[in-house]
Amino acid sequence: MSEVQDYKSRLSDPASRKAETFSYLPQMDGDQLKKQIQYIISKGWNPAIEHTEPQHAFSYYWYMWKLPMFGETNVDTILAEIEACRKANPDNHIRLIGYDNFAQSQGANMLVYKGKMA
Repeated sequence: MSEVQDYKSRLSDPASRKAETFSYLPQMDGDQLKKQIQYIISKGWNPAIEHTEPQHAFSYYWYMWKLPMFGETNVDTILAEIEACRKANPDNHIRLIGYDNFAQSQGANMLVYKGKMA
């Protein structure tokens, strides 16, 4: 059995902080992000975008970018909204959420852009 690796993520070291499961992996490229968005759409989940300053990333409350995109099925439309949020908030972390309206919970939640650390 292999040993579980300890990631040296500490509050005292902003550069080491991990935000969620995908943050332990290499940054997603455009095609990988499109596949994640397509997965959210294929599940019938409603995409939403949130953002916050890096120093508040561990807060429960992030700013909502517009309303969730209820019923949106176009990957390019969702990507355009992520980019619009990034342009309006260039230093913020941005995450994509897939809301499952049947389970009344988040089916997916991932950081899609990491803002500048203070």
